[in-house]
Amino acid sequence: MSCAGRALLLLAAIAIAATPLARAAKVYRWVDRQGVVHYGDSAPAADAVVGGKAQVKVVPVRAEPGAMVALRLEHDGNDYLAWADNRLAGPVQVRLSFSRSRNVVGAPALPARATVDPRGSALVARIGAADASSPGNFELRLDAVPGTPNARPADFEYAYPLGGDGVRVAQGFGGAWSHDDEQNHYAVDFVAPIGTPVFAARDGTVMQVESDFDKAGLNLEKYGGRANYVRIVHDDGTMALYAHLREGGVLVREGQRVAKGQQIGLSGNTGFTSGPHLHFAVQVNRDMRLVSIPFRMFGPQGILRFTDVSAH
Repeated sequence: MSCAGRALLLLAAIAIAATPLARAAKVYRWVDRQGVVHYGDSAPAADAVVGGKAQVKVVPVRAEPGAMVALRLEHDGNDYLAWADNRLAGPVQVRLSFSRSRNVVGAPALPARATVDPRGSALVARIGAADASSPGNFELRLDAVPGTPNARPADFEYAYPLGGDGVRVAQGFGGAWSHDDEQNHYAVDFVAPIGTPVFAARDGTVMQVESDFDKAGLNLEKYGGRANYVRIVHDDGTMALYAHLREGGVLVREGQRVAKGQQIGLSGNTGFTSGPHLHFAVQVNRDMRLVSIPFRMFGPQGILRFTDVSAH
């Protein structure tokens, strides 16, 4: 492969990432005992700050979306190895494809798919020249979807995920406001005052969390994907999403095993939303498509029945 092709590949390793996942961020500012101002992404120890922890200032930063999975390229002889590094505490499926190519082939042929274990890595393809006597170049694209495509949803009765005695539904299955796509069609929006305890509706492992966003609004471009949430993967491969939590309202960590009925957060009003509520959905990966599925739930007064309004 030519030097030009190699340079392009190195550029792709930096610029091409997986399906974006919004991340917020905080920067901490403090003055140490020598009078030096510091900035960091985590709070310092109290004894390192003049005046103690009370003098640590938190500077909110609106971060750009990050990625669930990173594309890593390694030079191996005359070829390149394309690896997918999973940053989540649950499985993901990836698809590697050429966004541009000349005189190169993939083994297996691209687009190629792979399932990557929690916080693991997988070799997706080997990239080499189709004709070793001629130069070649290419760019790669890596897409990712949370969950394993081998999920087999079990018949399960979910627990009501909120504290309190009453149940108010703002939007149910097939709601025209924001439940009109595959990921959210079978979601339910439960009305809840900010700060209402949120509980795990089923046993599982926390695979994704976000807790630093603090704003909400009806501008989809500005607030879409910027809600605080907890995603829990269950033993059958399904995943429960608890979204629009308050800032700092996540009470669990990625990789933590949680039990049905355990408190995992506090409800809020963050992201693309018209008011405080908990967005709850059960989702599966259908071969690179994140799809919501119907679920059964037992509420404070018995079985909850959700009607698919899009069917009427």
